[in-house]
Amino acid sequence: MPEHYPPEKRIFSKISLTPEQHIVLLKKRRLIFQDETRACHYLRFIGYFRLSGYFIPFQVPGDPQHTFLPQTTFDQALQVYIFDRKLRLLVMDAVERIEVAIRTTISDVMGLAHGPHWYMDKSLFVDRYNHKKLINTIAFESGREGDGPQRSNRQNLKQNTFCKHYYEAYHTPEFPPIWMLTEILTMGNWSIIYKHLRHPQDKKNIADFYGIHPTLLISWLEAFTDLRNQCAHHGRIWNRTFTKKPKIPKNKSIGKHFRDNSRFYAHAAVLNILLKVISDGSSWQHRLAELIHGSPHIPIKQMGFINNWDKDPFWGMT
Repeated sequence: MPEHYPPEKRIFSKISLTPEQHIVLLKKRRLIFQDETRACHYLRFIGYFRLSGYFIPFQVPGDPQHTFLPQTTFDQALQVYIFDRKLRLLVMDAVERIEVAIRTTISDVMGLAHGPHWYMDKSLFVDRYNHKKLINTIAFESGREGDGPQRSNRQNLKQNTFCKHYYEAYHTPEFPPIWMLTEILTMGNWSIIYKHLRHPQDKKNIADFYGIHPTLLISWLEAFTDLRNQCAHHGRIWNRTFTKKPKIPKNKSIGKHFRDNSRFYAHAAVLNILLKVISDGSSWQHRLAELIHGSPHIPIKQMGFINNWDKDPFWGMT
């Protein structure tokens, strides 16, 4: 019996092309090359598909042939790619400090209130939370020997010498204390853990460190995790429309920076707020402004930036 497919689907028929063939294709689409040898080098080591995401703003909107706007050069698109790479590196500098702070705050607040193995107590989480999945994740990531899941990659266990030492020295409780787990659980894990804590007071005690309401912190951690993952996996962020949008604060002087909270600017505002608490005196916002002002070819409105953004007292640069 022949297989039947939905009418809107078709057979994939594209073939792999060399960098030289991609240049021929792009020239047919009216992209201008000032140095084809140099362009070939970038296509070979960055990849056509990756760079194609940076071509879109330079192409005729809605054109199925992906024709480029008049006078568009390969270097223009390449400069956007380079800017985006620098922006990711800058964001990751902020992300590292914030991620360490968040997981430490949750660990310390909950540990002081409920003991070093609080995460094992299912009653501290709301009923809908998959507590068993958390325990399985911890067993796997900590390289637990015995009855629980075990890592197939034993090299990772060797690197987590603190967990290895715990399992060799103690038989009860079954898993390491929370301060060890801060080093092996992902930011996504911590975001989900915080969201599903049962007691409002626990959430408030954690959020109070950052001077915001728990509902804001829940939303911001989700958006922060998404941004972090995009950067860690080298995803495009400069003009990305983020699906995880940080909740808008009620304070109007701050909330105006979140008007288009699907764009990077709102995420940068979150980083700025958290860094002011975590790393007082940080120059991160100055480096962000330096990068943007040094890239006048980048249309910052596509990133959600407002006019004279860096002059606003919110950023602390005036």
